[in-house]
Amino acid sequence: MGRSPRGGSAATWSGLALCALAMTGLVASSLPEPDQPEPQRSGVTPSAADAYCPPGWDPGVDSAARAAGTRVSDPGAQADAGVEITPEQAAEYEERLRDALVSQRGRELAPPYTVPVAVHVISATDGRGAVSDQQIRDQVDVLNRAYQGDYALGSEGTDTGFRFELSDVTRSADDAWFDDFNRHGDAIRSQLRQGGPETLNVYTTELDSGLLGYSTFPQDYQDDPERDGVVIAYDALPGGGRERFNEGHTGTHEVGHWLGLFHTFQNGCQPPGDYVDDTPYEREAAAGCPKGRDTCPERPGRDPVTNFMNYSDDACMTHFTQGQARRMVEHWNAFRGGSARV
Repeated sequence: MGRSPRGGSAATWSGLALCALAMTGLVASSLPEPDQPEPQRSGVTPSAADAYCPPGWDPGVDSAARAAGTRVSDPGAQADAGVEITPEQAAEYEERLRDALVSQRGRELAPPYTVPVAVHVISATDGRGAVSDQQIRDQVDVLNRAYQGDYALGSEGTDTGFRFELSDVTRSADDAWFDDFNRHGDAIRSQLRQGGPETLNVYTTELDSGLLGYSTFPQDYQDDPERDGVVIAYDALPGGGRERFNEGHTGTHEVGHWLGLFHTFQNGCQPPGDYVDDTPYEREAAAGCPKGRDTCPERPGRDPVTNFMNYSDDACMTHFTQGQARRMVEHWNAFRGGSARV
């Protein structure tokens, strides 16, 4: 599972607190302005954030839910919600992957794979959050199109080989669950979660205004199987009310985490980046759809703004890379069984 900073040193907590304040702009006035202004994240003063935050750090993962991956519509809006995984934690995930793949030697690690999808709709008793069956079908269709490369422009993308098949939809009208999913998350999952590590459980519910969704990683399953899955803001599904984020790619992004991918900006400009060779290094998450952005000019390639594992607007997201596809296949075989072959 993704770890929260609980148990860290006082210095770590102090640094993260200052980072959180920097991300919301509250300490911006205490730092000198940089000589050359850099691209800003929404709500972020780069000089302050860079002074206090580790490379690639961004708020958004809810530590109470112990979620490892996240997508935010405003990277400055969730400073009190938790932190992304650290470079050390990412390295631990990588080590666990490599150890798990030892037993797969000599075995063909090749898709296609079909992933059963169980969607759990958490709504309020007044009907808020009661997404339609059509929206759910549309979300699964977006996943299939994204993972087979239909959104890619020219030769930029790849067919990952993963396919998604809706297996069940459950509906729960509960005001407490809807208003605070994270507080009731354990009870919700214990009652609703289906299948084993190969089943994608998606929970749609109300999330804070800046938070679009979050996910666990495959490495988390063995220690805490009930928490395995993806949580998505109900208004971020296709046709939802979350402006700029209602085409379904929050689901695409979070399922990428569920299949083992890090953000494209993991580790910032420092090796090994996101552990994928064909995604260029990126110092920080993208917002909107910036053109020609290059936050790691000393590294080859411009920022992967249109990659599904960034924080760009839905309309800007177009593809996974071949390296990301291989990494998802590795995680599937190592941790999700690899048994659901087409």
